[in-house]
Amino acid sequence: MTTLQILIPTFALIVAGFLLRRHAGFNPGFWSDLEWLIYYILFPALLFGSLARHPLEIQSAAGMIYTGFIFMLAGMALGYLGQRWMRLGQREFASAFQCAFRFNSYIGFAILGGLYGAEGVAVFAILTGFMVPLANVGAVWALARHGNHGLLRELARNPLVLSTFAGLAWSLSGWPLPTMIDTTLGFLGEAALPLGLIAVGAGLQLAGVGRHAPAIAYLTLVKLIAVPAISVGAAMLFGISGVYLAAALVLAALPTASSAYILAVRMGGDGQIVAALIATHTLAAAITLPLWLFLIQ
Repeated sequence: MTTLQILIPTFALIVAGFLLRRHAGFNPGFWSDLEWLIYYILFPALLFGSLARHPLEIQSAAGMIYTGFIFMLAGMALGYLGQRWMRLGQREFASAFQCAFRFNSYIGFAILGGLYGAEGVAVFAILTGFMVPLANVGAVWALARHGNHGLLRELARNPLVLSTFAGLAWSLSGWPLPTMIDTTLGFLGEAALPLGLIAVGAGLQLAGVGRHAPAIAYLTLVKLIAVPAISVGAAMLFGISGVYLAAALVLAALPTASSAYILAVRMGGDGQIVAALIATHTLAAAITLPLWLFLIQ
């Protein structure tokens, strides 16, 4: 399948979620419950299953993982260095900082699965397995400093971190997944991606974009332009290609995760600026993602 054949259905589901939220007549509580189901059940099942059912080929994936660490840390550094120019208060900055480096895995899995099938999903799961804990450490660290939350306690309660480490541990153990468990995880994982994309669209909110324009412009350039560019340079440095290059570039070029809003609100941050950033990044990524992906075609 071509890049556009993958991206158009992906963003079509996001648009569908946006329209359903506003015109289908569902109660607001329905969308909150759906987000909870995806965040705590479906997506952890996808992460754990994708990692646990495939032996980790760390040696083959090493260059991709190193590339991921470089562009993730670069995103954190650029986000932090931009604090003086973004004109944000401490609470707003602690919330918005994560949008410089966090990524929407729902979109990433959909793209890699469409381009490379099961191999793409497995490789992307390996990369997210290493990047999700790093991204959550950075995001929780900033919000914990603001809200006096315990960093280790927040990480220990994060379902994405827990499912990632559990999946990595199972894979390294060499144990096969029992057939019934594997099948159940497969059903849950298959539901995670389309529902996750619909939930992304349903959660799009542009309120606050004008009030926070300097910060949103800066963080959009960092996340969708600077971080992917750094990933290309790092990929060239480590000589990665094929599905490993695609996974690294896609993850770097993804818009901010919708779970960033959940984390900000739960930890007492400013949800409005994060919601505005997620919406801006998602809309802008409809233009920037195809351009980056043309580099690897």
